[in-house]
Amino acid sequence: MKRLLIGAAAIAFSTTITFADVVRMGTEGAYPPYNFINDAGEVDGFERDLGDKLCEIAELECTWVKNDWDSIIPNLVSGNYDTIIAGMSITEERDQVIDFTEEYFPADPSAYVSLSSADESVINGVIAAQTGTVQASYVASSGATLVEFKTPDETIAAVRSGEADAVLADDAFLKKFVEESGGELKFVGAKVPIGGGIGIGIRETDGELKAKLNSAIQAMKSDGSLNALIVKWFDGRDAPY
Repeated sequence: MKRLLIGAAAIAFSTTITFADVVRMGTEGAYPPYNFINDAGEVDGFERDLGDKLCEIAELECTWVKNDWDSIIPNLVSGNYDTIIAGMSITEERDQVIDFTEEYFPADPSAYVSLSSADESVINGVIAAQTGTVQASYVASSGATLVEFKTPDETIAAVRSGEADAVLADDAFLKKFVEESGGELKFVGAKVPIGGGIGIGIRETDGELKAKLNSAIQAMKSDGSLNALIVKWFDGRDAPY
């Protein structure tokens, strides 16, 4: 999936939870269909459904915390919540700072989206990406000109305003924007495989929590309920597990 950010989280902070406490599930709330804020002001989406079910299986009392993407790892490390469940790709760089459960979603290809009048050459021009993502890192190394934005919605707005020639983001995130644009936006170029599968980020010190969540993820893979959620939230895509 999209995410690469490490930033200030290199500061080690020894925070652990006990299971008498509420497990706080940290998410961005701005990357549908993975996670978003619904009309009632609540965290919603694939990862809300998934997280609630994992907590039920693991017999954990959980609550949801919204945090901006650019500080999501530092605030996990410093103890502001206990997990990151926010479409975060498992990468070697992140794994040096935090730990991960096993994946609950396979690697999603990235894609370019531009205005419908553009041709494929735009992918070598000015490309918008969200700060701290695997897409931003890819663009920076591709020879194109990278322009970074704090939120994913701002990357789409940059294309519409002409500030960027195209945006690079997860295919699943961009699909709805293309479909609802009335022909204004279109996919250009080939899809790009970047990053690994998506897992739940946890502190290095929370091994017991990791074990409980891994057991719950395995249970959902085994009984088909994880695949059912993926089909529900990702337009019936092939179930990977």
